[in-house]
Amino acid sequence: MGCSPSCGSGKNGPMRHKLIAAILSFDIILFVTACNLPMPVPVAVAPSVVPSAVFSTPTSAVIFANPVRPKYVLDTVIDYERHFVTVDETIIYPNDLGQPLDSLTFAIAANLWPKCFSLNGISVDGVEITEYGLTAHRLDIPLHTPLAPGSVSTIKLRYTLSLPYMDQVNSLRARIFGYSDIQMNLVNWYPFLVPNVNGEWIIREPWSHGEYLAYPLADFEINLVFANPENAPVVASSGHAEQIGGFTRYTLTEGRAFALSASRDFQVSSMKVGDITVYSYYLPLYRNAGEAAMYASAQAVQVFSQKFGLYPHQTLSVVLADFKDSMEFSGLFFHSRSFYDLYDGTPANYLTFVAVHETAHQWWFDGVANDQALEPWLDESLTTYSESIYYESVHPDLLSYWWSNRINFFHPQGDIDIPVYNAENDDVYKQAVYFNGASFLQELRERIGDEAFFAFLQDYFTENRGQVATADDFFRILDEHAGVDYSDIARGYFKNK
Repeated sequence: MGCSPSCGSGKNGPMRHKLIAAILSFDIILFVTACNLPMPVPVAVAPSVVPSAVFSTPTSAVIFANPVRPKYVLDTVIDYERHFVTVDETIIYPNDLGQPLDSLTFAIAANLWPKCFSLNGISVDGVEITEYGLTAHRLDIPLHTPLAPGSVSTIKLRYTLSLPYMDQVNSLRARIFGYSDIQMNLVNWYPFLVPNVNGEWIIREPWSHGEYLAYPLADFEINLVFANPENAPVVASSGHAEQIGGFTRYTLTEGRAFALSASRDFQVSSMKVGDITVYSYYLPLYRNAGEAAMYASAQAVQVFSQKFGLYPHQTLSVVLADFKDSMEFSGLFFHSRSFYDLYDGTPANYLTFVAVHETAHQWWFDGVANDQALEPWLDESLTTYSESIYYESVHPDLLSYWWSNRINFFHPQGDIDIPVYNAENDDVYKQAVYFNGASFLQELRERIGDEAFFAFLQDYFTENRGQVATADDFFRILDEHAGVDYSDIARGYFKNK
């Protein structure tokens, strides 16, 4: 998540530098187009028709032979006018835990909203399940026959979503799931199996700030039609889009969380970074800011691919958000409309700061996951510090400006290894986890040297890619590279070091 406008936006000062010159000098080949993406051409479907009657997908025996990770197939019908979604979801789950499972635990964030999530049926390996536990955002499904290690189970869920209005006025934090006057956002919208660590299903409680979900690696296939295809909106998604007959299929391999955003007002620009396509979805008023966010994200993709490891997906979508913060998902992030309002034509502002931050989450969240409730610093400290790596690589003349206005302005303080539940409010949380976390990484880098520091980051990414990393993983790999004692630095920033 990026820092909201209340965290210092508008504090950019007199220093201004031209974005265009930096872009032209940046050593990548960029192909830019600005257009409205073609509207999908799905078949006409009444809202009452279930998705299984619409989609003709290959049989699971073909798709799911010897799966190496969970796969989600969501046959989805969206009624854009009614803010209503109908889903037939199939999960192919291989038990690679080395022990039998007698139950499965899913997170269903949509069930936290009153009258939003309606579960219409569950089956496991063809057997209907009528006894299960659904409390708040936790769904526990008992298995009639334990799932043996190395075995594969097929779970089917049928449900509908009546989306909530994204009320930003009467909320304590940004509301990103649901619909507004300009867009519909499907985020954390489908039930997913949470990670299982040492026999425990990892599912945390939501809080007033920060994130709380932990996501295992999975593959995704979303088959989508609109109830009114003649007036279908433009869709931004986590995955690569392909028209198949009467529906659009979006695919994402090795991702964490699949998100969609739809709007009839979106305009779209795109550019290439090697084989990766970066899209920007924005309102017509914000074309300059939308393309600047796209440029910054494309530059960050190249920088971070060189510094940390290769970007894993075919696409990255930057989506203007009708709420007061920015938020990351696999292959997509939402970027607050307020940052577009503040854009001044230079990279010395929050539009660029936070676009780069959210892009870095494709490495520190999507590539390497963590328990975001108990160890949020493992992604937020690294993504915040990644902004400085971007600026020293692309805009070195603005690096000191970034430190002054993005970090030091907020007087970073506090233990960076606090759970989200231990910070009294969002400002205190970000002062410690985001800003003091960046200060820790800078001080660590100065102590062990650039060569050791970047070798550590690359190995941390490579060894934990696809996993849910912990602080123990971080420090174990750091110790392999440090070569000098840094314990005094760690004690100054960590409660538990």
